[in-house]
Amino acid sequence: MQMSHYGALGFVALVVASMTVADLVSPPQAATLAPRAYLERDDAPVHGPPPPKEILPDGLAILSALSAPTTTRKLSATFQQLGYDLNRVASGDGGVPRVLLTSFPGDIDKVRETKLRKTVFFKTVLPLVLVVNEEIRAERQRLWRLRYQRDTDQDLDAVDRLWLMTMAEKYDVEDEDIDTLLRRADVIPPSLALAQAAEESGWGTSRFTREGNAIFGEWTFGKKSGLTPERRDEGKTHKVRIFDNLLDSVRAYANNLNTHRAYRELRLERAAMRHRGETLDGHALAAMLTRYSERGPDYVKTLRSIMRVNALRRLDGARLAADRDI
Repeated sequence: MQMSHYGALGFVALVVASMTVADLVSPPQAATLAPRAYLERDDAPVHGPPPPKEILPDGLAILSALSAPTTTRKLSATFQQLGYDLNRVASGDGGVPRVLLTSFPGDIDKVRETKLRKTVFFKTVLPLVLVVNEEIRAERQRLWRLRYQRDTDQDLDAVDRLWLMTMAEKYDVEDEDIDTLLRRADVIPPSLALAQAAEESGWGTSRFTREGNAIFGEWTFGKKSGLTPERRDEGKTHKVRIFDNLLDSVRAYANNLNTHRAYRELRLERAAMRHRGETLDGHALAAMLTRYSERGPDYVKTLRSIMRVNALRRLDGARLAADRDI
């Protein structure tokens, strides 16, 4: 008796899951590791070896502000150790280290030097944004390949059909519509993401960011854990969503812009920019975010002001560094 269509996909899902678990438990030895950089623990001795750091299965490094307490100044020194300079990044002379913090330094809200606080903030958030965009680009590449196969009447194998089902669920698309997926699975210009992160998190100092890693202040109404706003209007039930780490917060932000009906105009304009062969323009796309905040057009003005004052558009061409670039 032949296995049903969904039965076959279920079998493939089991095999894929088994392979994924195997990779997580014992990642390939050939994986590229992040540059060696360490944060000194606050309670660490002056001499001796640096504390170990976690290495994710895909080779990304996490310097944890929770497991290895640090300060904003120590983090700034670590970035300097890596040769991480935003001016070099903007000019194309240097890449952004693949170093991801799980949380902001605990004292960032107490730093009085505006330049130091801003620089550490941008250097912390930029690699997170670039990693999420890298993940999305990989999805787009596979979607384009599958679209080509479909347009040339080639059958998709079970693994690809299963993956399309997963993407359709992730991006809230019916019937695994590849064309709609390509409009939704697209990157967020770093200038736009950095400006929103700064505004929504108070440059990393807000309560929601410090207690819940919520850089973008996303609301939740369901069973997901959240922090209750202190000034929530009477009768409202929303909370601000909590994340295990900053990377998950950026992933949720990108998915929100890429799926929510409130940002349909942003997605259409982004697709139009691609159709015209233009570079994605965060300053222009900000105009489609009037519904992100109750402040409407004033919110857009604030975002554009942050972009202008901090010259964020120059970072739209930023790239993640390979080991050899450090």
